[in-house]
Amino acid sequence: MKKIVVVVCVLFAVISASAQFKSASLQASGLTCAMCSNAINKSLKTLSFVESVEADIKTSSFTIIFKAGSDINFDQLRKKVEDAGFSVAKLQVKAVVSNVSVQNDQQVTIDGKVLHFLAVKNQQLSGEQTFIIIDKNFLPAKEYKKYAGLTKAESYKSGQANGMRVYHVTI
Repeated sequence: MKKIVVVVCVLFAVISASAQFKSASLQASGLTCAMCSNAINKSLKTLSFVESVEADIKTSSFTIIFKAGSDINFDQLRKKVEDAGFSVAKLQVKAVVSNVSVQNDQQVTIDGKVLHFLAVKNQQLSGEQTFIIIDKNFLPAKEYKKYAGLTKAESYKSGQANGMRVYHVTI
């Protein structure tokens, strides 16, 4: 039994090592001026896994570069935007993956994060991929409801499955 656990752990480490989140593009809503943008920028920079943040005032968006090898927490990104007094309108994350098989309404673990794919074709992913997080508070309510109709998974409402955080994404 111990040998099986060790083999599974080694395989998981190899799979996790072959995929890593590199950056994100975050669009915020509720911004009215450069001071608003600056508040979010400063707030995001306080996260330990964030290497740099660039703001685009015209589009109310932020390009976030993650520190290599860091444990990325998308909920903390959202919380920092909310703590600055705004909300997330869209969060796209980029990861480099190698031979990851995705299926509609199924889960895959990428870089230690459980991703539940919705509105995707069955496919094999390799190279740099962009995933759009479609959980509650990561997009407008109308879009969230649209995706809710595509799954019966309870995790879409709660964000949890078997005690683990599940992020719902599309490509």
